Amino acid sequence: MYQKRVSYTCVLYIIGVVSIILTSCSAEKFVADGSYLLDEVELRSDEKHFDASQLAQFVRQKGNSRWFSFFKIPLGTYALAGRDTTKWINRTLQKIGEEPVIYDTVQAKLSSEDLRIAMNNMGYMNAHVDIKTKTKGKCLKAIYTLHPGEPFLINRFDYDIQDSIIANILAPHLKHEFDAEHPHQFTVSKLDAQRKRLTQILVDSGYYRFNKDYIYYTADSTQSSQMVDVTLHLTKYRANRQAIPTLHPRYIINKVNVFGSDSTGLHLRQSVIKDNNLLEEGNYFSATKLQKTYNNFARLGAVRYTNIDFREVQNLQNLIIGKNIAQQDSHINYLEANVRLSNNKPNTIAFQPEGTNTAGNLGAAAVFTYQNRNLFRGSELFSVELRAAFEAITGLEGYDNHDYEEYSVQTRLEFPRFLSPLTGKKFRRRNNSTTEASLSWDLQNRPEFHRRVFSAAWRYRWRNEPKHLLFDLDAADLSYVYMPWISQTFKKDYLDDVSNRNAILRYNYEDLFIMKLGFGVSYNYNDVAIRAQVESAGNLLSGANTIFKFKKNAQGQNKFLNIAYAQYLKFDFSYTKIFRFDTRNALILHSDFGIAWPYGNSKVLPFEKRYISGGANSVRGWSVRELGPGKFRGTDGRIDFINQTGDLKLDLNLEYRTHLFWKFDGAAFIDAGNIWTLRNYAEQTGGQFTFKDFYKQIAVAYGVGMRLNFDYFILRFDVGMKAINPAYTTSKEHYAIINPNLRRDFNYHFAVGLPF
Repeated sequence: MYQKRVSYTCVLYIIGVVSIILTSCSAEKFVADGSYLLDEVELRSDEKHFDASQLAQFVRQKGNSRWFSFFKIPLGTYALAGRDTTKWINRTLQKIGEEPVIYDTVQAKLSSEDLRIAMNNMGYMNAHVDIKTKTKGKCLKAIYTLHPGEPFLINRFDYDIQDSIIANILAPHLKHEFDAEHPHQFTVSKLDAQRKRLTQILVDSGYYRFNKDYIYYTADSTQSSQMVDVTLHLTKYRANRQAIPTLHPRYIINKVNVFGSDSTGLHLRQSVIKDNNLLEEGNYFSATKLQKTYNNFARLGAVRYTNIDFREVQNLQNLIIGKNIAQQDSHINYLEANVRLSNNKPNTIAFQPEGTNTAGNLGAAAVFTYQNRNLFRGSELFSVELRAAFEAITGLEGYDNHDYEEYSVQTRLEFPRFLSPLTGKKFRRRNNSTTEASLSWDLQNRPEFHRRVFSAAWRYRWRNEPKHLLFDLDAADLSYVYMPWISQTFKKDYLDDVSNRNAILRYNYEDLFIMKLGFGVSYNYNDVAIRAQVESAGNLLSGANTIFKFKKNAQGQNKFLNIAYAQYLKFDFSYTKIFRFDTRNALILHSDFGIAWPYGNSKVLPFEKRYISGGANSVRGWSVRELGPGKFRGTDGRIDFINQTGDLKLDLNLEYRTHLFWKFDGAAFIDAGNIWTLRNYAEQTGGQFTFKDFYKQIAVAYGVGMRLNFDYFILRFDVGMKAINPAYTTSKEHYAIINPNLRRDFNYHFAVGLPF
């Protein structure tokens, strides 16, 4: 009955969507006689080498928006409304829909001129644009044909710098790549980039009042060819239009004053202020150092906001001049910098209730968090998080208790600097870095077992030039897993019975010590995100074992402090690329690969380090921990969460995202992937990775999603269907895309944030 109800709902939904699409044609009733609905805009070029689509932004009038770049659902919704706006249904449909775009000849001519200017700026000085229209009924298609012609090239590039001191400063920085042997295309963007670069050099060299308006270009193309002679002019300084041109004033910072913005004064130590303030007395003014100073104070949790102003002062005789000051520079002026810091509230308390759903078991949790943003008056962030959770577990037989309880405490202390005796002041100032120390204790009581986990870590994070690179270093990460109690039923069924002994289960229900090191780097720039991370555990202890000869347990593992330690090497890599078609539509490609190899003191990875597949951020046709490894098919729901883990992971995702209306976004996706083991474990039949079979075991799913986008957080609801199932018993189950079964293949996911 459930399956039929879902089927009827889907059919009705499809019929509704098709109706709206078809109804969009009826939007012509809102188009007056003699006017046309702008149905489509097309950009063409008569030159094969010229990509006309790159200039789409200069077309002022575009057709109505489309969901997934195809369906005019907003226009169709508007078209469902009648003309009588006194009726609430008509007003509502028009409000949530999108008004028809009426073709405007004036806007078309302005767009044509904008396109021509854009091509001129790209070096196509003889470019022009033709506009043609095609009509069908009251619908119109506008076609802009671009005729760029041949691009102009820079033949010679000269400099005319009228300030002698600036000429000396810029001499080492003047580029001579513009030459006749290697001519560059004459583009406004390239010339403007040179203008900005020289301006930045000067404002970082003491020229506080300099701006790029003092630089302009002249071009000579009178030789009746495509070659242009360009001259960059840098003029002298004028205080106003009537003033006589002089050398540009150059400024040294005479004094730096730091104030609190209220009566409470400054709550930061002087050493912290000095490390974050890059404005130094006796040195030239630098715009880059000014911006970095703003950035440094902005990342301090103890500072609410920062304001820096400068005041010009009279010439001073007893100023200590920095080493980088040119002694022969006599045209010097002086600035006094006033830095005002506003204090943030040091303490915050938060309480957050949660609803939980683990494999269908409902429960509740509560989180209490305390934060201090300025523990030692150095903007250190200290936090304590207390969490309590409860779930009623169903489907268990032979156990005295059917409840799950968890209590945890996590403390974290974050320093807004790199704490290490091996780094100096220059490194701390050059890098935006943090150091974090953390301690946590987690208590879990399940009907099958009780588990205690103690963790401690010391981590670094820093961002270096270029700014889109972020580095992470886990200098020390320790975890101790202690199993104080395991139920007799669980022992009998899975651990002690020789005929049913599970090596993976046994390993994950023994006391274990993990000592790991890790390093990661992230790159995020221009719609490309790359993340790579490597970690290792047990190698330092293994080295110590060669000297101190640790004792062994019954399984032959070396023990540290009477506890077996884990030893493995793990590598993870992810790549995401976003292709933006317009402001409303984008295609996202994502891949995620991970591999981990237990060796030495371990034959099995620790449970927390093993890979899982399925769920809201993986192959969404499966629930979390339901897929893999390989073609393994779970048979015991009580322990499948252990068996459906692996040593190798592959995820491939293709997702098309579109803006729908108001705060709602939509998505359509195809997911593929699985997990595998590197060793042949008897408990995971068909789970081992082999090159000749792995591609046959890649699971595929498809689906759609709805997102409620509030900018600062996103609520996501995705529904996925299995397409190819590697763990099958029949051909219909294998190729589920041909033989869909909602009860068998349908899964839904609710999550916070985007999947990648």
